[in-house]
Amino acid sequence: MSRSDVVVLGAGIVGVSVALHLQARGRSVTLLDRRGPGEETSYGNAGLIERASVVPYSFPRDLLVLARYALNHNIDARYDPLFAPKVAPWLIRFWYNSAPARLKRISAELLPLIQNSLSEHKALIAEAGLGHLIHEIGWIEVFRKEASHRKAIAEAADVYAPHGLRYDVLSAEQLKAREPHLADVAVGGIHWLDPASIRDPGDLVKGYAALFVARGGRLATGDARSLEAAPGGWRFKTADGIGEADQAVIALGPWSDDVFRDLGYRFPLAVKRGYHRHYRPAGNAVLNHTLLDVDKGFLLAPMAHALRLTTGVEFADRDAPPSPIQLERAEPAAKTLFPLGERTEAEPWLGRRPCMPDMKPVIGQAPRHKSLWFAFGHNHHGLTLGPVSGRLLAEMMTGQTPFIDPAPYSPARF
Repeated sequence: MSRSDVVVLGAGIVGVSVALHLQARGRSVTLLDRRGPGEETSYGNAGLIERASVVPYSFPRDLLVLARYALNHNIDARYDPLFAPKVAPWLIRFWYNSAPARLKRISAELLPLIQNSLSEHKALIAEAGLGHLIHEIGWIEVFRKEASHRKAIAEAADVYAPHGLRYDVLSAEQLKAREPHLADVAVGGIHWLDPASIRDPGDLVKGYAALFVARGGRLATGDARSLEAAPGGWRFKTADGIGEADQAVIALGPWSDDVFRDLGYRFPLAVKRGYHRHYRPAGNAVLNHTLLDVDKGFLLAPMAHALRLTTGVEFADRDAPPSPIQLERAEPAAKTLFPLGERTEAEPWLGRRPCMPDMKPVIGQAPRHKSLWFAFGHNHHGLTLGPVSGRLLAEMMTGQTPFIDPAPYSPARF
């Protein structure tokens, strides 16, 4: 039987970051997952460290936009009609928290995490020797309609510029200068300069995990649902036998409820599913930046070995079979913007984003188990917020003064 100070359940970006920061503060840590590091939600995303995302993704309030989504014909959002009644109570809470005054307060509460996201990543990247994976070139919003371009320019000036965020407003000609192989369908863009892009998010998480192991951490394979209270802490099963730990951290992303529910907690965790597929560029085409096609609702990102086409959100049961509908809509739309070539894989990837209705993660101590801690529910920003969340939780667990106020993310708010 092996014993650690802490067992961290989940080897995605959040769990690995928690483990590294605890380790750096002198704790012995076991990192437990059923798969290898970075092979679930952390693998399939846009690869952005979104330093500019000072306003979280909220529920639309415009009636015309809502009507468009209700038709269920979009790339950026889709719902399974059979699942809609089940998720409706959560969506109502999400809609409530998206009211302008509440969204402004929530944005302010999330801001310390966002402001420190890139610096915390860069510190770990330097320690792990992963500088080849990060590109500090920002990303670009692309617009096909003059009206949406003008609206975004105004919002950038009113909402984002006051936070000191840097961006370039691009005409069609300036956009073409930065991305010469784009088709002539865009009227302009906005280049957000502060975010960084990761050309292989899965490899980034594996690199962080390798640093954890190199520093003496234990990486174990096992089912997190085996966690149970034991004298003096917690017991869990691994492929190598029984493990014990004084403290436990649930950092399982969209599977967190598989563990916290059995421990008596009822957090309003929902899952937004999403898809990606990889393509080769046609001919000699090159994509330099990650692009969001605002008017069509897809994202195209240059990854280490291919171009990644991603969809928006799908509201469906977490474990339901994948649906190809959004990618089938996105592929022809993407080909009108950039010359995509052949697919590099037979099947698309399906991922699951863990989301809370108030758009804030759950980070902190369990109300009824003093040796249990939570780090999940990072919405669309798990990759962005992994290291900063790991530092915050590790400081709380080791009795240090947290470098930012953890109160807005407290599990006790539910």
